[in-house]
Formats: sequence, C-alpha cells, structure tokens
Amino acid sequence: MPMNLSTPRPDLVRKRPLPPAGDRRRRAVGLLGGSFNPAHQGHRHISRIAIKSLGLDEVWWLVSPQNPLKDSHSLLPLADRVASARAIVRHPAIRVTDIERRLGTHFTADTLSALKRRFPCVRFVWLMGADNLIQMPRWDRWERIFATVPVAVFDREPHTYAALTSRAATRFAAARRTGRRVLALAGTHPPAWAFLFYRRHPASATDIRRKTGLDKLLENRSE
Repeated sequence: MPMNLSTPRPDLVRKRPLPPAGDRRRRAVGLLGGSFNPAHQGHRHISRIAIKSLGLDEVWWLVSPQNPLKDSHSLLPLADRVASARAIVRHPAIRVTDIERRLGTHFTADTLSALKRRFPCVRFVWLMGADNLIQMPRWDRWERIFATVPVAVFDREPHTYAALTSRAATRFAAARRTGRRVLALAGTHPPAWAFLFYRRHPASATDIRRKTGLDKLLENRSE
C-alpha cells in the first residue's frame, strides 16, 4: 500500500525555537543534517517519508554553519540558508534549526552527543542519503555516530549498490534492520540502521545553484 504523505499532523510541532538547554519531552525525532545550500523540495520529500516510514514525531533540519568536507566559499551565508529552509518546510512536523551554531559543534559525532545530553528523553534517528553512507568513513569518528543513534539511509541512485557494499555498510552489516523492524528503528538500541527505498524527488541543490546562477555568484564572491 503506498504511503499517504499528503496530510501533516498539526499537533506534533509548535514552531518555538529549540531551547538551548534542551528539555525532557518524550518523542522520536529524525535529524537531517547538511548545508541546505539551498534547501529544496527533495529535503522536504525525504523528511515526510521518514516521518511515515520510521514513525517519527518530528524531523529537525540541522543547518550546518560549515561542512568540514566542503569549501566554505561555495556556501551561502548561514542566515540565508536557514531562511530558505524555513520557506520550503511548510509542515508542522519539520523544524529548521541552527542549533549547531549555538552548540559550537563542528562534527556530527559531537552534535549528536550534545543533543542527547540536552534532550535525554528524545529517541533520535540520524537521516542521510546513500551517497553520504559511501563517504562516511571520511567523517570524524564515524563509527561513534552508529554507536550513538540509529541511522536511516535513503536510497539515492546511482549510489545504491556502492552504498550497500560500502565500508560502513559492511562494518555494520549485522546491525541492519529490514521489513517491519524499520518502523521500530527509533526505539532500537544502536548500532542499528536501515536502508530505505523510495520514489526520489528530482530536486537537487546543485541543479538549483546552477539554474539560478548562484554557483557563479558564489565563485565571484570567493575571488
């Protein structure tokens, strides 16, 4: 049966800023980290799928001040990226935040540790694309990420085979969840991960930057 993604649940999120000191509310939250340079409908699409497929109460978009693996000259200002993400969201269960800036963290492993300390009653799931699973061994303390929270990987052609045979997938092969156990991923003790197949949205940040001329603007700014 196809998933119904059309009806948001208005009772899930009040769009107040996340409290810097955290809270003790119980809920399941997906974390979608990235540059959002800029945010687009594809981000919203996989967030809605995550809510339905993983039984999440919320998805938080963690807009990173700087990706350690990317050139900072190719990034729009953080405030602009946050604003574009909030303009795209339009869903009561998706929250945009620059909490990494306020936490002062630069690596995902540190961000996850800080969030778990501040939100001890939240069941977090890290959301990522298949292309990122391939390059994950380049991330700082990448194995600690798997040991800290469950991970949901979204298929992204043409990276399917490479992702499923990647170093990270092989290292944690015994922790992969399939079938009905995917819905319970948020409540599973890590390490635990799942690979989600879905109908992909055609939008990409690279195409948007190229079509709108943002790539050239950012190149000129860096000169």
